[in-house]
Amino acid sequence: MVNHYFGGVMRIGDIAQATGISRDTLRFYEKRGLLTARRSGNGYRDYPPEAVQWLGYIRTAQSLGFTLAEIEADLPLLADPGASSEAIRGALRAKLAEIDRRIDGLAALRADLAARLDDAGDCPLRTAATSAMAGPARTGT
Repeated sequence: MVNHYFGGVMRIGDIAQATGISRDTLRFYEKRGLLTARRSGNGYRDYPPEAVQWLGYIRTAQSLGFTLAEIEADLPLLADPGASSEAIRGALRAKLAEIDRRIDGLAALRADLAARLDDAGDCPLRTAATSAMAGPARTGT
């Protein structure tokens, strides 16, 4: 593919090729406000070359477990060159705390499953399912 850099801007195909992100995803990010593009006179999306770096941040943040909503919320912080790195560390600490809570929840779930597996006798899930399918106890008629 030929790069079409006009006046220091990149077209959507160039950004897609440079980042490995599909054009549809780039359009989706633009609709969400995560990415901005100017429209040329003929309607083409013109992205600044810095968009490649920004998209790298989005992908990294997603790989670290951040949702697009969280990334959107952090946009002002990340876009501000005067923002302290401590503020960014705060967002990372909050995500780490969330992950720790999820790990704790999964550990409790694992312990519950292991205890049920170790129970003697019938499978507790089968017992519960059989009871549920039997319906309410019938009284004599």
